[in-house]
Amino acid sequence: MVEVIALGELLIDFATVSTDGSGYPTMAAHPGGAPANFLAALTKYGFGTALLGKVGTDTFGNLLIGTLKEAGIDTRGLVRTDDVFTTLAFVTFDASGDRKFAFSRKPGADTCISFEELELSLIDEAKVFHFGTLSLTDEPARTATQKAVAYAKSKGKLITYDPNLRKPLWKDMETAKEQLLWGLQQADVVKISDEEVAFLFGCTPEEGADKLLSEFGVSLAMVTLGPSGAYLKNKNGSTYVKCPKVNPVDTTGAGDIFGGSAVSRLLKIGVAPDQLTVEQMYAVGSFASAAASLSTEKSGGIPSIPEESTVYALLQK
Repeated sequence: MVEVIALGELLIDFATVSTDGSGYPTMAAHPGGAPANFLAALTKYGFGTALLGKVGTDTFGNLLIGTLKEAGIDTRGLVRTDDVFTTLAFVTFDASGDRKFAFSRKPGADTCISFEELELSLIDEAKVFHFGTLSLTDEPARTATQKAVAYAKSKGKLITYDPNLRKPLWKDMETAKEQLLWGLQQADVVKISDEEVAFLFGCTPEEGADKLLSEFGVSLAMVTLGPSGAYLKNKNGSTYVKCPKVNPVDTTGAGDIFGGSAVSRLLKIGVAPDQLTVEQMYAVGSFASAAASLSTEKSGGIPSIPEESTVYALLQK
């Protein structure tokens, strides 16, 4: 049974593992794409999931489909195409260790999906519909996403959203801001980073969460604060959660894993997001922060998601 469905990119992340004397990186390939990482966390923690997306009929497309199947994610909604290549992302690190992204996506298969290609029966089956903004950068994926969100809302699905700003993918920042704000207007639950709050609103995480509730009608706002943890807020109150101490080697996908892990706790608790008590929000955020933190100790997104028992063992410490 499909309980959570996501629409968006499925791609290969090439992460730098070393750099030679001239600055050229040696890279390792990992399965990626924010919606796929999000779903993989939910699947790991006991929920049926499916992805709506598009990949090429190439080696990387074949590998990605195999990875999703191995992870337990339903692939009936994945479309294959001979016309364009599976999208590739390249992650490098500057002198301070901050990530920089470059994409082979002009176009990539994920941007070429149309609404007519979507398996709408999977949305009908699910309780939750999730999307991000990488599917809003280009047509026809932008229109497909907008129509899919409208369809899911018409069916009464819980809408979750991650702005997931990747500046190199946008033609200009004005369009990026416009589309990110559109996404916020659609969502019941939002996972957003402190950097994205600053980009959109120029304010603190706490003020950003207030805006999401009061101006956008969001039921539950979750603002991630990097290694400092997260701030969660709904109409019943707010709470901070801290990240446990870990030994990070790769932060790629950690935000996605936070989001999927948080939604898994929300579904386990079984109440509407605006009805969570502060104590319940703290439990949601603590589990998600621990899962995301542990994931940074391994490379890649999907392969790095820890077992549920491992997360709880860390929390008990």
